[in-house]
Amino acid sequence: MKLTQDKTLSRPLFSQTISDYVELTKPGITILVLASMAIGFLLGSAGSVDYLLLMHAVIGTVLIAAGTAAHNQYIERDLDKLMLRTSKRPLPTEKITSTHALIFSMSLIFGGLFYLIFTVNMVAGLVSAATAFSYLAMYTPMKRVSFSNVWIGAVPGALPPVGGWAAATGTITEPGVWVLFAIVFLWQVPHVVAIAWLCNEDYTRAGFRMLPKNDTSGIKTGWVNLLCLLVLIPVSLSLYFMGYNGMIYLIGALLSGAGFLYYGVKFFLKRDKTNAKLLMFASIFYLPIVWIIILIDVLF
Repeated sequence: MKLTQDKTLSRPLFSQTISDYVELTKPGITILVLASMAIGFLLGSAGSVDYLLLMHAVIGTVLIAAGTAAHNQYIERDLDKLMLRTSKRPLPTEKITSTHALIFSMSLIFGGLFYLIFTVNMVAGLVSAATAFSYLAMYTPMKRVSFSNVWIGAVPGALPPVGGWAAATGTITEPGVWVLFAIVFLWQVPHVVAIAWLCNEDYTRAGFRMLPKNDTSGIKTGWVNLLCLLVLIPVSLSLYFMGYNGMIYLIGALLSGAGFLYYGVKFFLKRDKTNAKLLMFASIFYLPIVWIIILIDVLF
C-alpha cells in the first residue's frame, strides 16, 4: 500500500518538474524563433524543400533557442525575483536550482550547436551560435545599462530567419535573407518598447533601462516606434519587388503593415497604457500573419 502511494505521489512531482523545465525554455518565444527559422528555410529553398534537412534544422534550432532562453533566466534569476511578471518563474521560486538550470541550458545550447553543424551545415551552426552569444553576452547585460539594449536585442531576435536560410542554402549572401532580417528587426523594436511601456515600473524595480531615460512624456518612445513602423512597410514589400514573393504577399504585407502602423500612430498621438497595450497586441499578431502570408504565397 505504501509503495502504491509513493508511486502516486511521484507522478505529479515528476510532471511538475517537467513543466518547470519547459517553462525555463520560454516555449512561446521558442516557437516564434522556430517559425521564423522555417520561413527563412522555405524562402531560401526557392520551391525545392528538403524536408529531412528542415527536420534537422528544426531540432537544432529548438535546442539552441530553448537553451538560450533557459540561460537567460539563469543569468537574471536574482533580478526576476524583483519583478511581479517574473517572480513566479522556476528559478526565483527555487523549483529548479541554479546549478541544474546552468547544466540544462548549456547542454541544450552546445547540443543544438553541434547538431546543426554535423547534420545541417557550418553556416547554420555559426548563425545560431551568433544568435545565442549576442542575446546572452550583449543584450542581456545591456538591459541594465542603456535603452540601446532594444536595438542590440533586435539583432539576435532577427537572426532566426537568417539561420533558416543558411540551413537551406549554406550561405547568407542572398539579399532576400537580409530583408527577412530587417523585417523582424524593425518589428521587434515597437514590440519590445510597447511591453516596456506597460511594465516600466516592474523593469525599473529590477534596474532595467527599457525606455529612454527621463522620457516621462513618452515622445522619444513614440518616435522610435513610429519610425520603425514607417520603414517596416517598404522593407517588407521589397520581398515582392525583388521577386521572392507574389501578389498575395504584396497585398497581405501592405495591409498588415498598415494595420500595425495605425496602432503605432495611435500610441504616438496618445502615449498611455491603453494604446501601448493595443500596440503590443498588434505586434503579437503582425509577425505570425506575415509568416502565414509568405507560406500561403509560396505554397499556392
